[in-house]
Amino acid sequence: MATLTEAPPPLAPTAPEKKPPRKRGRLVPYWLLLPGMLWLVVFFALPMVYQASTSVQTGSLEQGYKVTWHFATYWDALSEYWPQYLRSILYAGSATILCLVLGYPLAYLIAFRAGRWRNLIMILVIAPFFTSFLIRTLAWKTILADGGPVVGALNSLHVLDVTSWLGWTTGDRVLATPLAVVCGLTYNFLPFMILPLYTSLERIDTRLHEAAGDLYAKPITTFRKVTFPLSMPGVVSGTLLTFIPAAGDYVNADLLGSTDTRMVGNVIQSQFLRILDYPTAAALSFILMAAILVMVTVYIRKSGTEDLV
Repeated sequence: MATLTEAPPPLAPTAPEKKPPRKRGRLVPYWLLLPGMLWLVVFFALPMVYQASTSVQTGSLEQGYKVTWHFATYWDALSEYWPQYLRSILYAGSATILCLVLGYPLAYLIAFRAGRWRNLIMILVIAPFFTSFLIRTLAWKTILADGGPVVGALNSLHVLDVTSWLGWTTGDRVLATPLAVVCGLTYNFLPFMILPLYTSLERIDTRLHEAAGDLYAKPITTFRKVTFPLSMPGVVSGTLLTFIPAAGDYVNADLLGSTDTRMVGNVIQSQFLRILDYPTAAALSFILMAAILVMVTVYIRKSGTEDLV
């Protein structure tokens, strides 16, 4: 009976119930995204919509343009200016390959062999950004001038004989040829290749190289089986950052080339600012954007990597 009448032991204090998070806290990430989204809408989406409507308009600058859904403008632009599209892809692709060939060894050197000179070499890589794009391109007119040391060296090595046979130069002249345009594109966009490659190579654990050496792998095998596959995100990012702006560039072809080396960017610039045919210019822009989008999508899928730096 005594045990039945004993008071029950005191209950352990229960933890206070957690209040559900306020809705205001849940909206904080969306408020942080709002400025960026507004920027994209105002300066990207709306101009795209405006240009899309311009591409299907008819009329003239004096009488005004009206949206008449004239999609034949796309076919007319493509059928008339397809050589410039092919030329743009060829020049941009050549410059991208040259940037990769020149940039990968330099990025490898900075990542694994530069030591205390790393910061200095990085400054030299980004040094061209300290000057105007226009000034850098104009400098190549002096570098590739007729009778200059560069052209003289290429002549002595009989390089111009090969490039003339390929149709990239004309006799002993480099300026106003496809080679000059590709050289300008390569120089101006080379940093966009080196920086992603360096970032990707720097992430590689050097112990993987040591492990490959312990397994008696030769340096070339280590590079082919370890280094290059792990640097593929940088390769993909660098090639995209080089090819996309190079395909739409018009400054290099305008200053270093001739009428025979005009790219589609030159045609778009001329249609917008000289001929004042806005529907054709807009259609040309959208065709270029669609072509680059298709090529980039296929390239990313074939590259086998989703990790871009």
